[in-house]
Amino acid sequence: MLLSDAPAGAAFIVKQVNLGKEVGKRLADMGFTDGAEGLVIRRGFLRGPLQVRILGYDVLIRRFEAAGIAVVPMGDWAVAKRAKLAR
Repeated sequence: MLLSDAPAGAAFIVKQVNLGKEVGKRLADMGFTDGAEGLVIRRGFLRGPLQVRILGYDVLIRRFEAAGIAVVPMGDWAVAKRAKLAR
């Protein structure tokens, strides 16, 4: 599963960053490493950036960067999706 597929409110564990060169290194420096836990705070309008909380701070990452991060869902992402739709 990819981070770009995660709904707002979804918790995850980083499995692997599949981006090379500078982008992959920058994400690793920000905490996107194997085993790191995170939470999607919100998703940008019209395929905009994602606000992700990881290692105790918030990061905005582009959608294509999130598509290069493999994650393992924590909990039920369907519940997070339904909660967003109910608002």
